[in-house]
Amino acid sequence: MARPLRIEYPEGFYHITSRGNEQKEFYKYIGDREKFMFFLESSVQRYGAVIHVNCLMSNHYHLLLEPPSDNLSQIMHHIRDKYLRGREADRNLPALSQ
Repeated sequence: MARPLRIEYPEGFYHITSRGNEQKEFYKYIGDREKFMFFLESSVQRYGAVIHVNCLMSNHYHLLLEPPSDNLSQIMHHIRDKYLRGREADRNLPALSQ
């Protein structure tokens, strides 16, 4: 069953959390956390989002995010899509737990 649509409010604050598939490690390779932070920063520059707090855990993350308008889904798509595509491109990097 799909998650209900999120109601977006102008000038709203959103607690965003996302887990990896099957609660597996989200940041598996060396440099993954830095890469994820890079795409957080690019979402600030591209969409004007304000990220008040972030917390990167081993298998998920939390964000307190303030989008400038009703484009929260675009911001989150940008972050996850760019990060996951970049991670797929770097599959030849050594894993953190070998």
